[in-house]
Amino acid sequence: MQHERKARPWNPESTSAYWINRASRLLMRLHEARLRPLGFGMSQLPVLIALEDGGTLPQKTLAELARVEQPTMAEMLARMERDGVIRREPNPEDKRGSLTSLTSQSRARLPEAKAALMLGEDEATAGFTQKEKALLRELLQRVVRNLETEG
Repeated sequence: MQHERKARPWNPESTSAYWINRASRLLMRLHEARLRPLGFGMSQLPVLIALEDGGTLPQKTLAELARVEQPTMAEMLARMERDGVIRREPNPEDKRGSLTSLTSQSRARLPEAKAALMLGEDEATAGFTQKEKALLRELLQRVVRNLETEG
């Protein structure tokens, strides 16, 4: 026999999920507005960070790092290439694939993008002590781990 849970009245504002979602949406909106003038978007961050040291990576590796499917990464890379954020060249080890790298302009703008993201972090956690910031990160990491093990 399945364990029955007593139904609780649902009040969205009393749930962690509501506040995580609201904070995430506000942060995404803030970060997108600050990154857009630099030619970047939040969804591109895993690619930007993976390539910031000047290296090149294949699409498959970038998809794994970003935790997205290959077709999704292919679409993103096509847009990034069109917008001059990345360049692709043939992969000498895989004739069907290509290697992706940041353009010099993107690499030059990346420090400003990181500063904009850190400003958003500072604004979001204004008034928090260092200990509170660490606790918030730890709790959110636990939420992520809990949800990743469920999927």
